[in-house]
Amino acid sequence: MTQLLIGKPLGEVPPGSTIAQPVAATPRERVARTLRFFVRRPGLVVSIVFVVLVLVAAFAPTVLASGDPAAGVPADKLQAPSAAHVFGTDYLGRDVYTRVVHGAALSLQATVIAVAVALVVGGLIGLLAGFVGRWVDESLMRVVDVLMAIPAILLSLALITALGYGTIKVAIAVGIASVANFARVMRAETLRIRQSTYVEAARSVGTRWHVTLVRHVLPNAAGPVLVLAVLEFGLAILAVSSLSFLGYGAPPPAPEWGSLIAEGRNYIAASWWLCAMPGFAIAATVLSVNRISRALDGEWSRTS
Repeated sequence: MTQLLIGKPLGEVPPGSTIAQPVAATPRERVARTLRFFVRRPGLVVSIVFVVLVLVAAFAPTVLASGDPAAGVPADKLQAPSAAHVFGTDYLGRDVYTRVVHGAALSLQATVIAVAVALVVGGLIGLLAGFVGRWVDESLMRVVDVLMAIPAILLSLALITALGYGTIKVAIAVGIASVANFARVMRAETLRIRQSTYVEAARSVGTRWHVTLVRHVLPNAAGPVLVLAVLEFGLAILAVSSLSFLGYGAPPPAPEWGSLIAEGRNYIAASWWLCAMPGFAIAATVLSVNRISRALDGEWSRTS
């Protein structure tokens, strides 16, 4: 009779025995494993739901708040949170909840632009530095070292001074200040992929360098960089909101999250909700994005 051996080294398998092969999971098992993954992580579920609500607020704010964020009723000014005004009202009688929801569009627009600038510019620098090497690597990485030596907020302020005020210019400044992080991660991944067997095989058969770069190196090095982009998304929200708080973003009455906090700081002693509610939106968004990035960074593969 044939003996079934599981986990037996090949050198110890007697004649006539067979080695059991791993069985692929059925669709029902994959669904059950996915459900167990999320059930054991309620914080991740809450984070995903909150990020979805923020995205809805950014692209379709009228779904969550149909009112006009610039319209106010002076008789209702500085009302505390209640059933009529969930987040209270400001000093002009405007609904704070409506302004926070509509402000998500401006804040996330600047954040997406900032992350896109950092991802594209930093990714290209790291890709070329890691793949070409030699003097190109030295030159590009010295530029990256200079960027990393300057605090991000100071570099952003210097760039805004040169570019001017406005949401788009703030986003570009924040993106350039984050280029160094993407360049270093992409360079490290490119150096690792460049030494792999399939890249060496592609070179040995005469594949052109740009084909090898686009077809083999870039797709395999992009994973960690995309995870970093999700993580940097939360940091970019903080940076954009900080610069908006300092007055470098969109001019009033645009309801950017940072400018909402700046407007409410003069009333914080008596009307705490003017700063607390936009601050809660910023903090919850950053924490939710960070939790999702941690789940993307290998948490599923470690538990599957």
